[in-house]
Amino acid sequence: MNLKFTGLNIEVTDALKDYVTTKLERITRHVDNVISIAVTLSVEKLNKKAEVDLHLSGKDLHVESVDADMYAAIDGLMDKLDRAVLKHKEKSQDHRATPSGHISAG
Repeated sequence: MNLKFTGLNIEVTDALKDYVTTKLERITRHVDNVISIAVTLSVEKLNKKAEVDLHLSGKDLHVESVDADMYAAIDGLMDKLDRAVLKHKEKSQDHRATPSGHISAG
């Protein structure tokens, strides 16, 4: 898994990298086919913005969160990303009991 950090109008410190990395461990527990993750942290006037591009095999997810505090923006981002990953995982699983077009005897 490749992990890339980018800062726009902000220096990405080791503390921010460690915080994001520990939060991403929760996400990578749900899916094991993560190819790369690109995290972008930016500051626009009073708003702090955190974005992530998650490249899975067969799917790319883009999630962003804006807050007044960078750590709160990262927390919101990870919550959104967690929901998106679980939704993708649920969609990718086959939920049918029988193949389509076949009627089970009963």
